[in-house]
Order: sequence, then C-alpha cells, then structure tokens
Amino acid sequence: MSGAPPTRDDIDPFSLPLESPLGTAAGDITERSGFLVRYDHRGETGVGEATPLPGWTESLDDCERGLERALEAGAGGAHSAGLLELDAGEVPAARHGFATALLDADARADGLPLYRWFDDSRTVESVPVNATVGDADREATVERARKAAERGFDCLKLKVAARPVAEDIERVRAVREAVGDGVTLRLDANGAWSREEAERALERFDPLDVAYVEQPLPAEDLAGLADLRGAGVDIAVDEGLVEHSMAEVFDADAADVVVLKPMVLGGPGNAQTLALRARERGIEPVVTTTVDAVVARTAAVHVAAAIPDVAPCGLATADMLAEDLADDPAPVSDGRIAVPQEPGIGVDSDEVRP
Repeated sequence: MSGAPPTRDDIDPFSLPLESPLGTAAGDITERSGFLVRYDHRGETGVGEATPLPGWTESLDDCERGLERALEAGAGGAHSAGLLELDAGEVPAARHGFATALLDADARADGLPLYRWFDDSRTVESVPVNATVGDADREATVERARKAAERGFDCLKLKVAARPVAEDIERVRAVREAVGDGVTLRLDANGAWSREEAERALERFDPLDVAYVEQPLPAEDLAGLADLRGAGVDIAVDEGLVEHSMAEVFDADAADVVVLKPMVLGGPGNAQTLALRARERGIEPVVTTTVDAVVARTAAVHVAAAIPDVAPCGLATADMLAEDLADDPAPVSDGRIAVPQEPGIGVDSDEVRP
C-alpha cells in the first residue's frame, strides 16, 4: 500500500432516524447508519456514501474497515488499488461509498453530471418513480394509494404476503378499483410465499392488471421463479441478487424484471453495467435505493437516468428519513424525480455533513 493512512476527515460516520420503522429480513430498523467518504482524484474532491443494510450488505463494522483499507490503498491517487481492496460480493456498501466518491470526482473533472458521464448521448431532466404504498389493511392501503395517485404517481408499489393470499387479493382489487386502469400496480412479496401460494396469487392478480410481483418466492429458489414466469404477471428478482449473481439469474431464466440497488451491488457503475446487460437479455431493470441518505440516493437517480426509457424506479424514498445529510437536489414532483445537471452527482461535498 502507498501513501498516508486515511484520516477521519475522509470517513465521517452518520446516523439518521427514520420517519417510521423499516421492516427487513433482519428485523425492523429505526435509523440508517453509515459513512460519508471523500476522495481526491483529478483535482476534484468526490463524495460517496456507504450505508449498509442488515440482511443485504456487510455489517457497519466491516463496512468501516473496508473503507479504511480502500482509502489507505488508494492514497496518492492510486484509485485502482483502492477499488481492488473492496469485493462487491463481500463489502458492497463500502465499495459503493468509495466508488461513488471516485465517480463523483471523475464526472466533476470532466464537467458532466454523472448520468452523462455514463452516457453522453442525451439530456435527461427527470425519471419516473413509483410511490411505495406499503402494507396495511384494505381501507388504509386504498387511502394511501388514492393519495399517491392524486400527487401524480402513476405507478404504485404494494407490499403483500404479510397476510393470507385471499386478503391480499381483496386489497389489490380495492386499490385497482380506487385508482383506475391508468395506474400501474406492482407488488412485493419479499420472498414470503410458497410455490403453491405464489401460483394461486399470480392467477388471481392477472385479471387485476398487476405489472409484476417482486420476489414471490425465497431468494434461493431461482428454479421456482423460472417456473412462475409466463403466467400473465411478470416476475421481478430483488433479494435473489443477494443470493445469486446476475449471470445465475440469467442462466436460470428466473426474471422478467431485475431490481437493482446500487448499495447492494457495489456502486453506481456496477448497477449501470448490470442494467444494460439485463436490457440486452430482454429483462427490464428497475433502480431502487436501500433507503439511503442524499448522496447515495442522488447517485442512484443518475444510474436510472443513464438507462434509456427507464421504467418507474424506487427512488422516491427521501421522505422515509426524518433527517438527511444535506438539501435534496433531486426532488419528486408529479411522479418524477429531478436529475441534477451539475457536474458530478450534484451534491456539494462541502455542504454534506453528518
């Protein structure tokens, strides 16, 4: 390794409270904790964010150790050595933080917003996003869905599988009747159904014009997901990308849609590359956050903007945080999120403070 070890000015820990608890496979969480990362490259200081999520990425401690190794190896401009310290399969959040800071600096040096650094063929002012309606009883779900539609969202995501299939069918039917045929409905089962339950649910959801169901089966069951395809409702793989590589998902013919979380995949560059590979296979990529702070969330917006004709993405998550690290440069309006046009990711590293 070359150069001086990183200082705490290079890695700043933070912890942000959530507006309400977030349910994950590892249990409910009430805050998002992580690290801001700064890295000097090509005369610019880039800023990144590493925010591990239990059950999806490495632990907070492993993330911090990974960042320290990367910044020490990457000192003095040896950015390639820094990246080589971070395996996306082992410490994806740490790699996301370092890689985002590096990309931010690169794009700043070239005078381009990050999405145009990926693909300079077009200007994108905004990208479509879905509203997350979540899980509640039928009346509350309908009310949330109606309010989201009134705010301009034409794509809604509902959580299912926390209750019997019959109840979920009635919830989805009630939402469809409330919002009409012009609103896209997506469902997320978080891998909770058996094959029999999933088959029964998909059969009943098809007449309700459900676009896709995310992870109807456990993450390890790629063969089961492949068997569910072609039943009228598309199959999206989400947690499956934690258990399997994209190549394995491709080989199993397990997905119509892949849900790409840059924090889980090791950085914006990895997510953008995988999105294009999915498109080549006729699989639709949908970019989402892991309820990140402003730096990672905005970087994910750039990933989505670099995908031509991108489908609505799960990026409207700022309001899930009770506090953030800086003002949001990518506000949501009428079901679309603004894409910053300033060089880099569009977040001033001097203004981002824990």
